[in-house]
Amino acid sequence: MYDVIIIGKGPAGISASLYTIRANLKTLIIGMNDSALVKTDKIENYYGFAEPISGQYLLKQGEEQAARLGGEIIEDEVVEIKKDETFFISTVKGKFAAKTVLMATGQKQKKIDIKNLKEFEGNGVSYCSTCDGFFYNDLKVGVLGYKDYAVHEALELLAYTKDITIYTNGLKPEFSKEFHQEAKRFNINEKPILSLEGKDFLQKIVFHDGANESIDGLFVAYESASSTDFARKLGVLTQDGAILVNSQMQTNIDGLFAAGDCTGGFKQIATAVGQGALAGRKIIEFVRNSMMT
Repeated sequence: MYDVIIIGKGPAGISASLYTIRANLKTLIIGMNDSALVKTDKIENYYGFAEPISGQYLLKQGEEQAARLGGEIIEDEVVEIKKDETFFISTVKGKFAAKTVLMATGQKQKKIDIKNLKEFEGNGVSYCSTCDGFFYNDLKVGVLGYKDYAVHEALELLAYTKDITIYTNGLKPEFSKEFHQEAKRFNINEKPILSLEGKDFLQKIVFHDGANESIDGLFVAYESASSTDFARKLGVLTQDGAILVNSQMQTNIDGLFAAGDCTGGFKQIATAVGQGALAGRKIIEFVRNSMMT
């Protein structure tokens, strides 16, 4: 059992960890090397560096700092967060439990060029298998995605229907060894999708080659799960794709915090570091107060 699990090892997540580790909280940082900073060649507006630095250099220095203090960092993809008395985190490679969780995965912009995708949101297109799977009992559904997150969502939907197809939208599947065998339980369609069609509700998928398939529902699980994807399933309040937090960086779910770009606002490294520091401090208070009750 960890005191805190931090999802995301960018500036917000690492900044928070520097406080929780030094406060002797058992801290686990889980993240992939997919920060937007990885592709940033020059950073010139962050305090303390007289010369431009690369995003990769800054990320590496942050991880090394957290590791030096005793932080545990693993490179893995989180596919699910559940909450009971404590939080349960499922990754591609394992499962973990924690008293508190900080979501700091940034705010990834998932560009999916499919005509009418947004028009059918709420009318056949869903982003949450936990929220909407029940409505598709014994119906034909699809999962839009090509990575482990798509397989995970398809597995969740097996509780409601066995007629499930994973649509990769023209991309080759990138399933890990852990999920490759599970993916064989589903139909896989790799054709590029042109559009979604229907009247009041989604009725079919049309492909670029002119073929089409009837469908009752399509669950979007593109690329990797973001903080907003986790928020939907947990019932976290969001606005315009950003997670709503209070002045203590806490969401409406007790013990669940968020920091960095996923909270919207001024998307800068300095902002993420500041929010991470505040979240770290408030997580320390939360854990210590819970031990006293």
